[in-house]
Amino acid sequence: MLKRSRLASAVLGLAVAGALGGCGGAAEEASAPSAAASTPAAADRKQRLESVKADCMKQKGFKYVPFVAPPMKQTEETRKIASGDYQAMRKDREKNGFGVYAEYVYPDEFDTPMAKPDAAHTDPNYKIQSQLSPAQLDAYQKASDACEVAGAKQVLGLTLKSGMDYFEQHNAAREKALTDELDSDPRLVELAGAMATCLKGKGYAVADTAPSAMAEQGRNSFLEQQDRQGRKQRTDVPDSEPKAKKGEIPHYVMPQLTPEEAKPYLDKEIKAALDDLECGKDFYAAYTPRETAINQQVNDRFPM
Repeated sequence: MLKRSRLASAVLGLAVAGALGGCGGAAEEASAPSAAASTPAAADRKQRLESVKADCMKQKGFKYVPFVAPPMKQTEETRKIASGDYQAMRKDREKNGFGVYAEYVYPDEFDTPMAKPDAAHTDPNYKIQSQLSPAQLDAYQKASDACEVAGAKQVLGLTLKSGMDYFEQHNAAREKALTDELDSDPRLVELAGAMATCLKGKGYAVADTAPSAMAEQGRNSFLEQQDRQGRKQRTDVPDSEPKAKKGEIPHYVMPQLTPEEAKPYLDKEIKAALDDLECGKDFYAAYTPRETAINQQVNDRFPM
């Protein structure tokens, strides 16, 4: 089973902190199969970032526990999926679809707070924030944001406008690399066009046939559906917000669903994911390994 990308998990951590204070949302980067594991050098930089943040938070009067999520377990199956292997991708999609509603149906296999809000999570800072009053949490978040900006400057030499800007820069760097290196590749453009034609023939809407768009359009369609459900449940978030521009991180409001409530949606998602794979069999074989390499390069620059 494949977890969300490291960026998604990191941004979700910020979103959960916001949700405790009255706003909620999550950001998704790449589809889970193409998420790249951190290199030792990137993990070391992430650890230093966390240590700097903890010291900074202490100076501001707050408790923060340096936390680096365990590295994504790399198995033969996940390596095959990351290489665009058809059989491995099909096996994963038969259970998880695009990886959107699966986290509700199989909550023990994911560590997503909004999917299982009452569960204990590996990051101890969730518990710390959950015990704060609204006023304390607001002050905590402001301090955290300032410390993230300071840490990125000290450890990585990055100039940030805010803590979220780190993820915005990560996302922009990834999208630029995909556009520059993959969307302009004639062979990938041809394969993406054939995939789009096939999907349209099966009744699916396809708005953008660029290779990077085709790789994520199926997953995004279910994230958008999930977002609509989340907004219906929440009275403290707008019904809609401006669509994210290129390079910006889209924000999705995750609903609270039981496994039983989510199962019909996952069933539909699995069908769509398998159709997507059948139409894109040749496309994914060519596109996915190159996307995986780009994800790795970007993750090394912006350790998660």
